[in-house]
Amino acid sequence: MTVASDIRAKTPDELSTMLLDLRKEQFNLRFQRATGQQENTSRVKAVRRDIARVKTILAERTRAAAKV
Repeated sequence: MTVASDIRAKTPDELSTMLLDLRKEQFNLRFQRATGQQENTSRVKAVRRDIARVKTILAERTRAAAKV
């Protein structure tokens, strides 16, 4: 799990890369669940929330840039 303050310290490029990595991990976790190989079921929820955090911060920055 990632803390929002750690995410806010990153640049937009780093956030985009982080979002891509999280989406890949989410896909892999979904695939593991479908094949019955998933060990850490709580990771699914944590990854989903991390994706939401990154998307929220990216949206905040986009709105702030549009206001200026």
